[in-house]
Order: sequence, then C-alpha cells, then structure tokens
Amino acid sequence: MTDNAEGDSATAASDRDDRLPAEARIGRAALRVADLDETTAFYRDVVGLAVLDRDAERATLGAGETPLLLLERDADRPARSRTDAGLFHTAFRVPSRAALGEALGRVRERWRLDGASDHLVSEALYLDDPEGNGVEIYRDRPREEWPVDDGGTVRMATDPLDVEGVAAAAATGNGADSAALVDRAPTGTDVGHVHLEVTSLSAFEAVYVDGLGFEVGMSGPDVRFVAAGGYHHHLGANTWRGRTTPAAGRGLAWFEVVVPDAAALDAVRDRLDAVAEEGRVELAVEEREGGIAVTDADGIEVRVRRE
Repeated sequence: MTDNAEGDSATAASDRDDRLPAEARIGRAALRVADLDETTAFYRDVVGLAVLDRDAERATLGAGETPLLLLERDADRPARSRTDAGLFHTAFRVPSRAALGEALGRVRERWRLDGASDHLVSEALYLDDPEGNGVEIYRDRPREEWPVDDGGTVRMATDPLDVEGVAAAAATGNGADSAALVDRAPTGTDVGHVHLEVTSLSAFEAVYVDGLGFEVGMSGPDVRFVAAGGYHHHLGANTWRGRTTPAAGRGLAWFEVVVPDAAALDAVRDRLDAVAEEGRVELAVEEREGGIAVTDADGIEVRVRRE
C-alpha cells in the first residue's frame, strides 16, 4: 500500500468516526402526560398505533409488534411553560401514500387537522395531541425523487399539500371505490424524526452534530435539520418561539437514537466525552443497559442504544 493510500484510508476511518453510520435511525419516543387514558386513546384512535402494553402508570404503543411511543403518567409534574425548551413534534412516518390517506381519514373523523404540507421530499399532516404535544404523520417520496441543491444538500420546502389527492390514495391503496376508515397504521410505520424546540442552535449542534455525529443538512438562521446517511432529517431543532429555559414540565421525556453496533456506540461515547471535556456545552452522560443516556443543556434526554 502506498503512503497516499494509507493516508486516504486513515482519513476515511477518521471521517467514519466523526459521523453516525448510515443505518442510524430514531427509535422510540416517550412523553410525560397528565391524562394517560385520554392521551393513549388519541395515539390509538387518531394516529393509529396499537396498544402493546398498558398499566395504571404507563402505556406502550406501536405498529405491528414494534414499540414506538411510551406514555408515562406524571400528573404531579407541572405543564410545560411557554419558555421551556422541549418537543416541537414527534413525526410518525408511514410507508405509503395510501397509509397517509388512511391517517387523514382518522384525523378528519376523530380529531382536527392543524396543518398539511408538501415538503418536496415528503407529504405531511400536522396536529396536536390532547396535551398540546405536536404530532406529524408523513410519508416519504422515493429518495431518487428528492431535490438537491448544487452542494448536494437535500432541498425541502413548505408548499400546500394536495389533501384530496392524499385522501383519494387511501381508497386506491385499498383497491376500493371509497376509503373505509382504517383503524391501524400499517406495519412499517416508525418514528421518522423528532423535532425539538431549543434555546440555542449552537448548543444543539455541539451535542447532536459534534457529539452524536449527525450531519447538518438544510439550515437557516433559526432552524437546523440534521441526519445520518443522507436522510432529509432525523432531528430538527428550531428557535422560532424564543424558548429560553430548560425543559422542566410535562411533554417529551426522552427519545432514542439507534445505532447498528457496539463500535458505533463507542464512537458516540468518545465524541460526547470530547465535547464535555472541551466545556463547549453542558451535558451529562450516563451508562444504560445496551447504551447511554445524554441530557443536554436544555434538559432534553436522548438515549443512544445499539440494535
């Protein structure tokens, strides 16, 4: 091997150590709620998740046999204040336009739609759960159709959604003349991304880009989208509402980033240790079975575990 080849190999290895593997994804999300019964019913009947486990204090919901959302009763904790950082929305990704049409049918019949957008890479519905936690239900367009800018960054927009076209896709997907209400999101539904409200985008980048290893995609003065493997975004962060205090009330308890193996987890741990040693941002890292838990300066907990 030549010196140049050795140098190229070392650079490639270093690059891999500095970012998450392409297989990294979002796992489960957990919410603290006051009314467990009402919130469980919303995610079951409107979002379409199945109740996989339930007791007096918590409920686990998912698609098929895969858990996606944990609800934890915490009525004594105060409601999230207007200044608190925390959740903007949890985004449930369905596997087809027909499944998005089915979700639209449930929302129209059983809840209220707050917004609907065509993001060029995806089509999305927006609503709030009974406790004010944001929810997105979306489907991705095929990746080969995603527009990219001259630098290779995936380009997104917020255009009006063809709502009636999405509604009609439910009937087409079911092979029916008209869409009957479908109660459950299909197997293959997952948490495609989580969008946070933060107090500082530079602090967000220190933890989630330099520490966890996501790559910055689309960004603006008050928003960052970051991802692994060229996805449009696994995490979003914004400062649109001027949040100034760490998360303390009900709402987001934690969410997961899932990595493919122990080596990827060790690399995340090393990067986070380096960020902490540099003193660039406050963060706390704890060892957990199968992974680690990181609490950032906004009081947001992210759990990193291996498959």
